[in-house]
Amino acid sequence: MHKLGWLAATVIAATLSQNAQAQSGVYPAKPVKLIVGFAPGGAADYVARSVGDALSRALGQPVIIENKAGAGSSIAAEAAAKAPPDGYTLLIASPSSISVNPALNPKLGYKASDLQPVTKITTSPLVLAVYPGTGINSVQELIAKAKAAPGALNYATSGNGSAPHLGASLFEQVAGVKMTHIPFRGGSPAIQSVIAGDTQLTFGTPPSVLPMVQAGRLRGLAVSAPEGSPLAPGLPGMREAGLPDYAIEFWYGFFVPAGTPPAIVQTIFEATRTAMQQPSVKAALAREGTDVSLSESPAQFAQFLTGDEKFWAGLVKTLDVKTD
Repeated sequence: MHKLGWLAATVIAATLSQNAQAQSGVYPAKPVKLIVGFAPGGAADYVARSVGDALSRALGQPVIIENKAGAGSSIAAEAAAKAPPDGYTLLIASPSSISVNPALNPKLGYKASDLQPVTKITTSPLVLAVYPGTGINSVQELIAKAKAAPGALNYATSGNGSAPHLGASLFEQVAGVKMTHIPFRGGSPAIQSVIAGDTQLTFGTPPSVLPMVQAGRLRGLAVSAPEGSPLAPGLPGMREAGLPDYAIEFWYGFFVPAGTPPAIVQTIFEATRTAMQQPSVKAALAREGTDVSLSESPAQFAQFLTGDEKFWAGLVKTLDVKTD
């Protein structure tokens, strides 16, 4: 057979084989899309890209990351919720997509029940960091400055209803201060605004903030957990920083469209566990202040979300957080 003819025949045979696999129910038989609800460079994007290659190997198919930033991750969540429930669309989501945004806006184009839980993958505290030019060196100095000039300090977040937004709102309530919220379309542009001095502080996710703290471009004041964390060496917890009644942490997890067959959900769950347990993945996430935190099963993750939703929705109501 002519070489070109042989090549064409090979390609056709491979395509037919892939189609046959898809029709016979073998999963996965083609690349899988992983949707990220924030801009490149932020925490969700970093976590997705840290696990992407290992997940590709575990699934035996490429995992293609697609950023759909905007509306506090609601655009991405809606896209995932409306995708075919065939296992070829995954969503990496935080409490923002699953609990906070639906509580903030009942008119969203999706409901939390439109997304099926697969597994939690990471957990971490937020990091309170300021622009070095503020001259603020501690949580108590931040509180004093905010009380001296209510609303004068601007804090940057990855969007309305994001964990950084709620973290800062809770801080205002507990510390008895008033600051001004400046939302962005992702963690990376929010952090860049603080580095530039356009905003003064952030309650950022560790992958977004810690490298800038370590480089001296931001000044870290504390982590949002009661105690300090080995994930953020040198930074005190809120108890040590003088605000013992303050605590907030967040997570990322994988979701698929509701109605995805249980066998496919289980395959994704097992592949994710394999990927997240790789030493290279754990090390990459630890460098950015994030712990691997896996659910025991999709059912256990769903059970966790029931209680977690009450916490975040209650926080939204208590803090009277609103969309802009």
